[in-house]
Amino acid sequence: MLSSTTTAQSLLVGLGIELRRINHLEAISRDPTIIAIHEGGYAVLFRFGVVVLFDVSPQAEAKLLQQLHPFIKRPFDAPIIESLDIEIIPDAEERFASGRLILRVAEVPVLQLVADILAKSLVLDHYEQQASGAFDRIEPLAERMQVAGHLPRQAHDLLCHIGEILQIQHRMVARAQVGEKPDVLWEHPEHERLWQRLENEYEIGERQIALERKLDLISGTAETLLGLIQDRRTLRVEWYIVILIVIEIILTLYELFFRHA
Repeated sequence: MLSSTTTAQSLLVGLGIELRRINHLEAISRDPTIIAIHEGGYAVLFRFGVVVLFDVSPQAEAKLLQQLHPFIKRPFDAPIIESLDIEIIPDAEERFASGRLILRVAEVPVLQLVADILAKSLVLDHYEQQASGAFDRIEPLAERMQVAGHLPRQAHDLLCHIGEILQIQHRMVARAQVGEKPDVLWEHPEHERLWQRLENEYEIGERQIALERKLDLISGTAETLLGLIQDRRTLRVEWYIVILIVIEIILTLYELFFRHA
């Protein structure tokens, strides 16, 4: 059981967690995986690299992260952390008040839903920062083409930008499944209103759409610049071929007229 006032802490620890390989931690429920911490509290694990802790002490948190470290894909040097204060008030209306989430009960399905939203919000924030960085790097290239009419020479950098965007899109759709409802709602539809309220509070849908538009813009800009570079190189090769043909013709004419003469 959680205390009447607790804190939920979401940690982005890496690019993924191999949940299937974790056998030493017994899950009390799946989709998402939630485990009870012996020292008290709960931890919810997500395969896209987020761990959400409810009422877990710093010592138990450090111990858990150490146990999970071998199963984390490309772990970060320091986890990215967000927190949410929660207050349990029986028979109260589930809502946000003064930055605090009010819940009637703290049963496992409710904690899974809260963890789902917190995890998606944290991973969205991480990808938003990545997309902003990619946008800042590619915007000067587009401005240079507009103002000076020069194309960037580094096709390799543009390919890296495209690859970075594709990776973000893959992680959002295939791993994080940001736009989908959690499976726990199929078994507990009575909590759907709470999930919708949380999703609206954190603007999950709006942020996903905005991020996808930014990713499409960055990807489209990089692909356009890369296509122009490839066209320029193709034109250059064609000119080289024409020049070689002209030289060959000149040499042939020289052989025909001057040597025989």
